Amino acid sequence: MSGPDFSFEQAALARGAHRVAGVDEVGRGPLAGPVTAAAVVLDSGNIPEGLNDSKKLTAARRGALAEWIMTHCDWSAAHVSVEEIDRLNILQASHLAMCRAIGGLRQPPDHVLVDGNRLPRDLAFPAEAVVKGDARCLTIAAASIVAKVLRDRIMEDLAQQYPGYGWDVNAGYPTPAHKKALLDIGVTPHHRRSFKPVHNILCRDEILTR
Repeated sequence: MSGPDFSFEQAALARGAHRVAGVDEVGRGPLAGPVTAAAVVLDSGNIPEGLNDSKKLTAARRGALAEWIMTHCDWSAAHVSVEEIDRLNILQASHLAMCRAIGGLRQPPDHVLVDGNRLPRDLAFPAEAVVKGDARCLTIAAASIVAKVLRDRIMEDLAQQYPGYGWDVNAGYPTPAHKKALLDIGVTPHHRRSFKPVHNILCRDEILTR
């Protein structure tokens, strides 16, 4: 399968849109850390080479593209905290992050391309959901890159404050090493208490301390 292209954006522009934003989130699956979303508006005449789904890029390439996007494009990023994730659930938290990111753009879009198969309920702009959008749509790919790079930086910072969990390597995802650290070291304030592996450890600890 070839990489993402500009066809979704061109179709929206042909229907009368003037500013098409792409939005994507990263961090649904981790046991720790925020969920992060980014929104980007690309200039059709100035798109960098190599834009792709962030997961298909090396860390160095992601970083370089993120810097380019953040220098040359209207973009915004937003984070939803662990407390909000636990209160809302991860789907609603992801959608909230997307809405916050879109709301942070310098100029409001008139059409939004959303990665996934569902639109955020509170999205205040005309929008369409694009399944596997980060692999099919250049603007969503750009958003995926910014979101991934910014969230990884947060997790690298947290790894310095809470050593032993490997967050600088696993970004909070439930790797065997991370799950072992949860058992050995315990739950931090940055762990998602509503997620089953964390919840189970908290329940175990509560039983043990009775």
